[in-house]
Amino acid sequence: MFKNTVGFHTALIHIKPAHYTLYMSNKIESQKKAEHEGSRFDPKMIKALAIDLDGTTLLPDTTLGERTLRCIRTLISRGMQIIIATGRAIESSERFRSAMGAEGPMVFFNGAVVADVPSCKILSADLISLDVADFGADIARDLGIHYQIYLPAGTSLEKDKENSEQKWETLVIDKKSPESEMYYRHTGIVPIEKDLKYITAMPELKGCIKGMFIADPSLHDEIRKRMYGRFGDQISIMRSFPTFLEVLSSGISKGAGLNIAMQHRGLKPEEVIAFGDEENDLSMFEAAGHSAAPSSAREIIRDAADIIYGSNAEEGLAIYLEEVFI
Repeated sequence: MFKNTVGFHTALIHIKPAHYTLYMSNKIESQKKAEHEGSRFDPKMIKALAIDLDGTTLLPDTTLGERTLRCIRTLISRGMQIIIATGRAIESSERFRSAMGAEGPMVFFNGAVVADVPSCKILSADLISLDVADFGADIARDLGIHYQIYLPAGTSLEKDKENSEQKWETLVIDKKSPESEMYYRHTGIVPIEKDLKYITAMPELKGCIKGMFIADPSLHDEIRKRMYGRFGDQISIMRSFPTFLEVLSSGISKGAGLNIAMQHRGLKPEEVIAFGDEENDLSMFEAAGHSAAPSSAREIIRDAADIIYGSNAEEGLAIYLEEVFI
């Protein structure tokens, strides 16, 4: 199930607690900012790692490398807390969480849901209105792009019914498309195909967890313009993957979700280091006391991070964690 990876060709050299140097293709890059928020980074103070999945912890083919898996299991056995903080649903994150053996409050749907796993007890959930979801369907049809929504666990798509046996959130799409097939391969979640305009008109539904456009990045600005033009500060929009643009309730972010998870775990910000590679991880960098990004992350993310380490394609996270914490 988990992919064996080839040798890592990038050497991470530990110089002193607050500084690291990464040698890549004979090019030296500074890996640690001299100061972050006025204090030095002391690995001995870290009690938890807040880890994004796609683009950070996982390989480009969205599998969990054996070296990364082994490293995380070792850290957990030594008392390190692992907080998964992802845009993924609980269902599509579960195979990675269970393989790691991580437990406790974690962040899903980019912060829209904070749940204690493996029990799946919901600690926090914030829904967007069905008007927002409905307008998203209008935009998608107008632009000819894929759009989908997630409904809360227990939701039945039959009128006046609930499905208490529905453990996971429900993914609904208008129709199958190359994008929906790609998303299935990416997450393993089987969608329900149903008219989204019909779904968003169901009076018994209280809202949905998030709407997601899967479209060429060149269309993202136009989508943002239309959504914000209609709903303003009622919503938050963030990119979670090169082609994924997600619409959530206002104030929802990985950072807000991480704050909730840290409170439930009794953690202080300075005891947590956050790892991420995309726009949706920036708020998590602010919530945690320390932040790190892979060299494969977008420039804006690397600029915001305190630490830069090797690419996720070469299990850079594992290399970094081994060097610093094991």
